[in-house]
Amino acid sequence: MSRIGKMPIEVPSGVKVTIEKERVLVEGPKGTNETPIPRGIQISLSENVLLAKRENDQKTTRALHGLTRALLANSVSGASRGFEKALDLVGIGYRAEMRGKNLNLSLGFSHPVEFPVPDGIQISVERESKLVSNYVATIKISGASKYRVGQVAADIRSLRPPDAYKGKGIRYSDELVRTKVGKKGA
Repeated sequence: MSRIGKMPIEVPSGVKVTIEKERVLVEGPKGTNETPIPRGIQISLSENVLLAKRENDQKTTRALHGLTRALLANSVSGASRGFEKALDLVGIGYRAEMRGKNLNLSLGFSHPVEFPVPDGIQISVERESKLVSNYVATIKISGASKYRVGQVAADIRSLRPPDAYKGKGIRYSDELVRTKVGKKGA
């Protein structure tokens, strides 16, 4: 039996779970999530506790048992509490601001970069950060879906990843950027 798959999922108050044939819909105060259920896995709800059970012991079913339970647990916690990622924008002249439904970034290119914010995702820009440098802004990405929050954060980071020599660019707030020494004078 999968150690993760057999763990129960507590459904907090204010979260509504609807079990359908091939998916589970989770609605809460932070948003709505949909989790697909593969063949061979059954989801049951009793007394605000979700359980994932597998129908047989085939290799693929065993592999999907823990995965399905983890995805379902992320849907429940995302609908109730939500998920958040923070990015630091480090560099002289690098700026970020929200303009309507777009994130406007100045990243040292000859033109500003417009990043459209997808539905279900909220982005806010703060000026202060934990880093010592004066040239830092923090971009906070939040939403109900862990996958979508992480994907939007990765897409924004890919616009200007951290430089290996100066450390400039967009990085996760908890990311450690190791810089190289570079050329030394003769």
